[in-house]
Amino acid sequence: MTQLLTSPDGTPASRLAFGTMQFGGRADADQCAGMVRDCLDAGLTHFDTAHVYNDGASEQITGRLLRSHRERVIVATKAGFKGGAGGANILRQFDESRQRLDMDMVDILYLHRFDPDTDLAETMETFAELRARGQIRHVGLSNFAAWQVMKAQWVAAQFGLRIAILQPMYNLVKRQAEVEILPMCADQSIAVAPYSPLGGGLLTGKYVRGETGRLSEDKGYAARYAPDWMHDTARDLIALAADLGTDPATLAVAWVATHPAGPTPIISARSTAQLAPSLAALSLDMDAELRARISALAPAPPPATDRLEEA
Repeated sequence: MTQLLTSPDGTPASRLAFGTMQFGGRADADQCAGMVRDCLDAGLTHFDTAHVYNDGASEQITGRLLRSHRERVIVATKAGFKGGAGGANILRQFDESRQRLDMDMVDILYLHRFDPDTDLAETMETFAELRARGQIRHVGLSNFAAWQVMKAQWVAAQFGLRIAILQPMYNLVKRQAEVEILPMCADQSIAVAPYSPLGGGLLTGKYVRGETGRLSEDKGYAARYAPDWMHDTARDLIALAADLGTDPATLAVAWVATHPAGPTPIISARSTAQLAPSLAALSLDMDAELRARISALAPAPPPATDRLEEA
């Protein structure tokens, strides 16, 4: 069983989380307010941002929109994507994040990515200091390999901490997390909040329809989802969704959410209309047979062993 996270007043984490990476960027003020309203109405209690998102605008908007709901929602932010995981950098960025959010405390502070040049003991000592001050409740990691998580877990224990939650990439065409990350999280009772359940919009069908988005606007995303087989998988998912009378985005999010490790996919959007199919995953009946049909649309990664005859 993974760890159950709750808000300050004890409200359990929702089955989906909402990521505010678009706030202050592709989503304007009215769109941001509408999406937060729809998320809250749908029962979402988990909201995710980062120090690096849109030069701080994401945190500012997120804080303003959630302030009146603060006690019943989980607020997460991240530090260390730029400047490394040294204590001084983490403290500086987190102070800026709290000021932007206008919150004395956040529920989850993630180390945004692994820093091979900084001793994890320095990082975890800093997180322990922040928790002792009452400024964070849980420690999270983002973009870490399984061995890096276990190393961090061992180091964190020396400071009376544990890794509470991990944020990996995971979707139908990016399934590496199935090999070691998701089983590790289940074994270690680490909650999982995967990002990009829609594959940068690839699995929504928007690019098949000739629309624009991250894959057409961002070279990094375009390269990440460049292989032809990924686009073939997206077309197959669109066809399956049409047969079932639903939206491919709904299937894609529900598929991630129903992995046996019990992840909490982080959904995101530019507008309420774009968000609606992802929220609809909450009411989709994804049984084992349907999940297997969707899984068969994309190749699964090989197991973490060369003794394939024993797998």
